[in-house]
Amino acid sequence: MGMRISFTVVALAALVTVGCPYPDLLSSRTGGIAISGGGGGGTGPDRLLFTVQPSQAIAGNIITPAIQVAVFDSLGIPDSAFAGPISIAIGINPVGGNLTGTLSVTPVRAIASFGDLVISSSGAGYTLVASAPGATSATSASFTILTR
Repeated sequence: MGMRISFTVVALAALVTVGCPYPDLLSSRTGGIAISGGGGGGTGPDRLLFTVQPSQAIAGNIITPAIQVAVFDSLGIPDSAFAGPISIAIGINPVGGNLTGTLSVTPVRAIASFGDLVISSSGAGYTLVASAPGATSATSASFTILTR
């Protein structure tokens, strides 16, 4: 009887481990059960998401607040292990403005913050695109750059 209970406990633990959608729960990095590792979590590619959208700004001035892009794994969990650079560029450019500032940022705890971006020309309907190797890109909401 004791052998059946031991086998049942081991089998149940194996099923829970294999079926757990939260690998960080099972890793030693978070103080959980040290069974699994891995940074990304899910099996698909990471995806980027604007968590602080670009806001209206004056041409030639820094866009505030700082634009932020987060990295999520395929399960929708922030991927703090992602270490690739995230690049940002103009997506829709209604009047031919130039984007300057720090255009590539390495995320810290799954968030890349772009705090010095400037667009040179006024216009309505600009969008930004964030991209990174190994991740699905993201497009911001549209925004307006005002005349000085």
